[in-house]
Amino acid sequence: MTTRRQFIQLVPVASLGLGLAAQAQAALVDPASPQAAALGYAADAAKVDGAKYKQYKAGQACSSCALYQGKASDASAPCALFPGKQVAGKGWCTAYAKKA
Repeated sequence: MTTRRQFIQLVPVASLGLGLAAQAQAALVDPASPQAAALGYAADAAKVDGAKYKQYKAGQACSSCALYQGKASDASAPCALFPGKQVAGKGWCTAYAKKA
């Protein structure tokens, strides 16, 4: 039987676990969303329209951008431009800035 004291001690730990799980499962940015569309975000850089986005260079991808908050090997990660969302590692947008 769990005592009230044990229960109170477990609640913060359980909350932390739920928060981490929610963070790990953040939704991917929808390329059709207004912010993503304004930035020319594409989930796959290979499909970027080079005629429309002249600043795009082959080989650029979110995973090598300074705003990408994950490892280069991550399939997706948070981006400073899209709070609470994740971008595809192989994605691209007009805010691309090569990591130093």
